Amino acid sequence: AGTRYQLSAQHVDAHWRADTVAAMIASPSNPTGTLITPPALAALHDAVRRHGGTLIVDEIYHGLTYGVDAPTALALGDDIVVINSFSKYFQMTGWRLGWLVMPPALAEAVERLAQNVFLAPSTPAQYAALAAFRPETLAVLEQRRAEFRRRRDTLMSLLAPLGFAFATEPDGAFYLYADVSALTDDSFAFCERLLSQAHVAITPGRDFGSHEPERYVRIAYTTDCRRLEEAAGRIASVL
Repeated sequence: AGTRYQLSAQHVDAHWRADTVAAMIASPSNPTGTLITPPALAALHDAVRRHGGTLIVDEIYHGLTYGVDAPTALALGDDIVVINSFSKYFQMTGWRLGWLVMPPALAEAVERLAQNVFLAPSTPAQYAALAAFRPETLAVLEQRRAEFRRRRDTLMSLLAPLGFAFATEPDGAFYLYADVSALTDDSFAFCERLLSQAHVAITPGRDFGSHEPERYVRIAYTTDCRRLEEAAGRIASVL
């Protein structure tokens, strides 16, 4: 958690190998919701370039940030690959519409790859995306962003007294990544217990990597505060 769960330039220098060609990050990230700071992103970009690689940045949660700006990585240079989508901020999950910004030299290889994944975005999805930019739509989306922030704050305040520890406050997305080592030494079994006894579903850390996964769980605040409060009460009854 020293780098707020984000890849750093020091990580790149320590772990880059002869066969490494790229480094990829997500900011804000899943499962932690943390942003990489602009200075850290610039240092990461410099490190990747120094090793002759390409930096790929997933910005799918851009727009869903709370009290902090999330400048695009494209501001650092035209050699960066940026992934984005209408799925999160525009809340068009399932419409399968996104975009990729890349150096022209990569276009041919990306086109060959894309042909094996999809043919073309659907016409209804493209019209829906145009409607997403209307002022009245953007006003609704900003209201929903404020609601996500309220949910984040509510859930953290409810879970902290129960023994859920947060190394850092999420900057965006809609997840909490909590250390539950004060409650269990097996987060997978802990999640199973909450599901079977409290009927509350959270996700064990092992779904997100190999760094001490038994310590961590991810909680999504993708429902209203009333249900989050009910879930916290159910968890408390089990603990």
